[in-house]
Amino acid sequence: MDFRLNDEQQMMVETARRVGADYGLDYWRALDQKGAYPEEMWRSICKAGLCGVALPTEHGGAGLGMTDMALVIEALAASGAGSTVAQLFMLNPIFGGVAVSRYGSDAMRRDLLPGLCDGTVQFCMALTEPDAGTNSLEVRTFASADGNGWVLNGRKIWISAVPAAQKMLVVARTKKREEVSRKTDGISLFLIDVAREGLSHQAIDKLGTRCVPASNVYFDNVRIQGDELIGVLHGGWKQLLDVLNTERIVTTAGLVGTVELALKLAVEYANERKVFGDKPISSYQGLQYPLAQAFAEAQCARVMNYKAATQCDQGLDYGSEANIGKLIAAQACADATERAMQAMGGMGYAKEMHVERLWRDCRLFRFAPISEEMILNFIAQHDLGMARSY
Repeated sequence: MDFRLNDEQQMMVETARRVGADYGLDYWRALDQKGAYPEEMWRSICKAGLCGVALPTEHGGAGLGMTDMALVIEALAASGAGSTVAQLFMLNPIFGGVAVSRYGSDAMRRDLLPGLCDGTVQFCMALTEPDAGTNSLEVRTFASADGNGWVLNGRKIWISAVPAAQKMLVVARTKKREEVSRKTDGISLFLIDVAREGLSHQAIDKLGTRCVPASNVYFDNVRIQGDELIGVLHGGWKQLLDVLNTERIVTTAGLVGTVELALKLAVEYANERKVFGDKPISSYQGLQYPLAQAFAEAQCARVMNYKAATQCDQGLDYGSEANIGKLIAAQACADATERAMQAMGGMGYAKEMHVERLWRDCRLFRFAPISEEMILNFIAQHDLGMARSY
């Protein structure tokens, strides 16, 4: 294995760090306080060509892969954004880009991918439901056939960035559970307008990732046109898994970059702070060990994520690697931000030091987009050969 970056990758990382530095810690602190979406930074990311690194060249992308996207997100997160920046990539080149480029029609690719790459079209995905949660096979939102299209009814919860999006990837049943022999059958994906009659949304107040709003979404007889189907009717489950596994790679990249940022802030503070005598507090092993442990864990998560991304780019199975990387990265990031705050003492609790935002934001990723417990269930069953536990 060759872990050296090629010239093109090195240039992308440097570009991402420059863009990230233009929208650094103070920018994100201000947005967090206002609960404002990072429109300006996203436009700069797109203008620099970073949004479309893994999208087809014929539609405005760079034609590269998930490995390159992971490198970009790491650099952006480490430059000041933290883990929240990964959500912008989930929403657009993953929920929009993967779904449309791999499973959309020629017309969808032609009409939507250039706008995705230049930032003029933004996406969200409506999957999670109040009574289903992690068990996506229990979704009840239903699209009933009607002429050459469908009529959609149901409710979704914790849907990110609905007010900022023009297009929504909707996961719905087109056959009821009692009508199919396998739970994975009868699920379909649709790409619809957010601004559509019968679709409404309501904001959810939350602890962190305040720059990316979360909403309850309601579908009340929403009309879906025949050409808004993504992929195979009744056969969307495998397509959905493809989207969700690439989402894991993006999440991990943001978390690894956040560990780098949190440790940098902690070490800079600890190198300057003196309490007992002339030695900086960074010389205390009680501070060194937990920060070093988080660093080691994040490095392992980074390598596993690169493996997942590489296998994805090569068309190989990568589900286990993507899940393992996300598990370790989320735990390392939780530890790194917590211990960075502890190293700063009372100042770590102050917004001016920025670490408290990183801590609040990354907490989401212990249970989203997949919980630690479900990842461990997956590993036990698929990697260890143990009996299914749920």
